[in-house]
Amino acid sequence: MDTLKVSLLTGRTVNQGKWKELGKLSREYMESVAVCEMDPQDMRRVGLREGRNVKVTTRFGSVVVKAVKSKRGPHPGKVFIPYGPWSNIVVDPETDGTGMPSLKGVEATVEPTEEPIMSLEKILMRCYGGRSLGGEERTDA
Repeated sequence: MDTLKVSLLTGRTVNQGKWKELGKLSREYMESVAVCEMDPQDMRRVGLREGRNVKVTTRFGSVVVKAVKSKRGPHPGKVFIPYGPWSNIVVDPETDGTGMPSLKGVEATVEPTEEPIMSLEKILMRCYGGRSLGGEERTDA
């Protein structure tokens, strides 16, 4: 199993914005943002098929998302994760007073994984403690 060094880019997409209106807890929202768009050549390099889970790791954290072939490119060495809770885990949380983290050019590695993609509720519990979305204390995190 190979690991690929890449430059991670994040940003808004039409689908991310559209499905956000349905609700961030919707399946459609998760499927539109818990993805990593990759150059097809890079996918072949690490033995990935479209739809397979990948772990994206930066110095800020790691997250599991679904690998999809980028429709833009070619752009070997660059991956894109739409802006959202999954990308927030792997970008620098420091905003230098702007309120917006740096979303472009983050050094990362990508590798195939059998780990599952975390739900939004699990991400929130992992990042913000043992409370459910309703506010009650949880112990099954």
